[in-house]
Amino acid sequence: MNSDRWLTDTRTSYDTVAVSYADQMRSAIAELPYMRAALALFADLVRIAGGGAVADVGCGPGHVTAHLHDLGVDAFGIDLSPVMIDVARRDHPGLRFEVGSMTDLALDDASIAGLLAWWSLIHVPDDAVPAALAHFHRALRPGGLLALGFHVGDESRLKTQGYGGHPMRIHVHRRRPDQVAARLRESGFTIEAQLLLTPEEDIPQAIVFARRQP
Repeated sequence: MNSDRWLTDTRTSYDTVAVSYADQMRSAIAELPYMRAALALFADLVRIAGGGAVADVGCGPGHVTAHLHDLGVDAFGIDLSPVMIDVARRDHPGLRFEVGSMTDLALDDASIAGLLAWWSLIHVPDDAVPAALAHFHRALRPGGLLALGFHVGDESRLKTQGYGGHPMRIHVHRRRPDQVAARLRESGFTIEAQLLLTPEEDIPQAIVFARRQP
């Protein structure tokens, strides 16, 4: 898949749905107890390791970034979509948000204590995942914590509309936790936990916690 094409399609799609997506996601965390528990664990582990800045990469309208901030984490958000960033700044004016791509992450080496990619790597094609993980590894300080959330499965599908019926053109890639863990190990991470959520539903969700090796 042409790199410029998938990035452009993803950016344009989320620009189109940004406002309706934010409206739908505003109460999502409150309705997902296991997701809240995973985010609380992430925040605790960052604090235990000494704290520091945490990047929410693919932050969308900033609801997860704000939740981490409420948990006492020095969180900031990065997203490919400029309109999503505008919405995040509007809804959470006291927090930092910036436009950026996980495949060309503009963060200094070893500059952050933690990195969250919460259902954002799902739009990155397989051949671009190593570049994203390399940036995650580079930006994290030694011993820094990474948490990835994603859909579980073996296929990719093209999503052509969503969030109120707006037109979209994005690929959604489902991956197996063991495959994601193997990619992380290849990128220099140590796996600490793999969590499977809603395994009886059609599309299970998974969260992997990993740490940049000291």
